[in-house]
Amino acid sequence: MRAAAFTDLIGPEGVSVIERDEPDPGPGEAAVDVDACAINRHDLWILEGDSAMVDDDDLPFVTGLDVAGVVGAVGDDVDDVAPGDRVVLCPNQTCGSCRFCREGPENRCERFSLYHGGLAETARVEADRLVALPDGVSATTAAAIPTAYMTAFHMLRRADVGPGDLVFVPGATGGVGVAAVQLADILGARTIGTSSSASKLERVAELGLDHAIRATEPDAIREAVEAIGTPDAVINHLGGEYTRLGQEVMRRGGTMVVCGRTAGGESTIDVPDLFLGHKRVVGSTMGTQDDLRRLVELTADGDLSPVIDETFPLEATGEAFATMQDRDSVGKLVVEP
Repeated sequence: MRAAAFTDLIGPEGVSVIERDEPDPGPGEAAVDVDACAINRHDLWILEGDSAMVDDDDLPFVTGLDVAGVVGAVGDDVDDVAPGDRVVLCPNQTCGSCRFCREGPENRCERFSLYHGGLAETARVEADRLVALPDGVSATTAAAIPTAYMTAFHMLRRADVGPGDLVFVPGATGGVGVAAVQLADILGARTIGTSSSASKLERVAELGLDHAIRATEPDAIREAVEAIGTPDAVINHLGGEYTRLGQEVMRRGGTMVVCGRTAGGESTIDVPDLFLGHKRVVGSTMGTQDDLRRLVELTADGDLSPVIDETFPLEATGEAFATMQDRDSVGKLVVEP
């Protein structure tokens, strides 16, 4: 089978299509014929050599978390799925035995990790991580859901966002940002979003963004947010200087949820404002398999339309990563092996 592998950790030029043996599912596993696999910033960090989890000794490395397709074969002790089933993968990998695996939520597992291997014609996965796809949800649409939409959905839940709330989403045109805007709208909340691109903000406004701010500098954003209102929650997938910004603009008793480091891996916190303002800053990684099931249901019911900016054949996977690197897209980039 063909796979789009990282053969050099130098950026998009380091992607090559290689031949690999067809995977043979073992006990508890399934082989999925991959119709679509979305790419994520997580994958790009690996490709750029900016991830501690992969180094030159691991090459060639096949990434790809967000897998959707058709079950081709199953191993022993698999009862929940069968060949021919249309499925999407929950990319969470958990130990199954720690406190959080026993009591939940699973994404707090002490040995939490993520699946890799979807950028190939066939992927071998844990069968119990597969979620059935209704007839009305295509594989390409399904592949856009797991990482971005699970993450945003879980963040909104952790911030207890509800009808009438005002949610601040810095970087509202990225994968998690777009998902947060759409899901906040479904919840009945209002949103403030930022971007450096007027055209991208116009696109996200069509998806439900209530207040668009064209700016990237924290001081300019702060002034614009304060002119709109005081956010009840901040969905922060950027980290860096945007963490302090989010803390400063949100209301007394508000919650900021942080899931990423695109703008930097370190942030400063105003400690007096934190405790005197009864504010919360919490971390969040991905979501749960139940979150994914709910998102698939919302998509099947027509309440959610995951945004896909562009699709690519397997041989153009490097081009897909170059597009992500250029930051010109709104929504997800999906490879279709």
